[in-house]
This record gives sequence, C-alpha cells and structure tokens, in this order.
Amino acid sequence: MKSTWSKSWVRSIQPRKQRKYVFNAPAHILKKLMSASLTKELRKQYGKRNLSVRVGDTIKITTGQFKGIIGKIERVNVQKQRLYVAGAEQVKSNGQLVQYPIHPSNVTIITPKLDDKKRKGALNRK
Repeated sequence: MKSTWSKSWVRSIQPRKQRKYVFNAPAHILKKLMSASLTKELRKQYGKRNLSVRVGDTIKITTGQFKGIIGKIERVNVQKQRLYVAGAEQVKSNGQLVQYPIHPSNVTIITPKLDDKKRKGALNRK
C-alpha cells in the first residue's frame, strides 16, 4: 500500500484503503467526490446520473433523521465532505439551533442552480 496519495490509485474493496484514499485526497479530487444523484426527471432531461453539489441547489434528504426534508444548500464543507441544508437543524442543550452536517450521498438534487455557463455546459454534455 502506498504511503502517499496517488491519482493512479488501484481500486481496492478493502474499506481501510478506500478511507485512506478519501482522507488523503487533495482538494480538487474531494470536490469531485462531493456529488449527489439527480432526480429521475433530471436524469432523463440531462442524461446524467449525478452532479457535484453547490450552494443554492435545492435538494431532498433521502436518508437519516432528516429524511424527506426539502431545502436549499446554504454551506458546503469540501474538506469534511459535508453540506448544510436549510431546515436540517438540531437543537443544542442551550436552545440554540445549529445546522446538521449531511453527506452528499444522502441527498438528491431536485433543482440545480444553473446561473453559470460552466455548470450549464457540464449538464448539457452527453
């Protein structure tokens, strides 16, 4: 097993090696790993299965304690691979509301934010 991260990593089914690959990956690779699946209608429309998440996308949480909540992404943490959604909030012991971190694999994109040309182009490519 290599001691440093390599783009030419050979796939492994061992969870420890998969975790090591993700934990040691550089930021530009982590950004690509921050993707969520699209709804069935969007899959037919764009011919793509998933899309990287960004602030402003409307998503639906598909698993976990906030399952079924639909909201906009307010913040994305690429280093920790978590996103923060409006409506998915937890109450602290002092009564304060804090946003709950959610992994992008647990959400589905309902309406992507298409305000820049690069993202539109990525969706329209087949």
